[in-house]
Amino acid sequence: MVKVIGMEKRSSEGRDFNVLILQGKLDVVLSKTTGKPYLTAHKVSMVCTLDDESCKEQIGLKLPGTVEKVACEPYEFTIAQSGEKVQLDYTYRYNPETATIEEAVFA
Repeated sequence: MVKVIGMEKRSSEGRDFNVLILQGKLDVVLSKTTGKPYLTAHKVSMVCTLDDESCKEQIGLKLPGTVEKVACEPYEFTIAQSGEKVQLDYTYRYNPETATIEEAVFA
């Protein structure tokens, strides 16, 4: 299950559009620096044809599916908290396919 947690206005090639921000389930990850576990939830943005008001009404909506890690061409990413620049070769995307029987039954 993913949840709509926000919306943003963006523009590309002189055209404005809205995206919904989707958040996946919580994951426990071990810190590479300290070795201690912490919680994270991966987010993705998804282009939509909804106007501002309709986008805002979707916040809180749960959708079937998952946020998945997928391989991509390497790119540079700046970590907001530290300003450190890192090279990544993956991104996250929304997969609307139901991942578990529980999601299909209880959606």
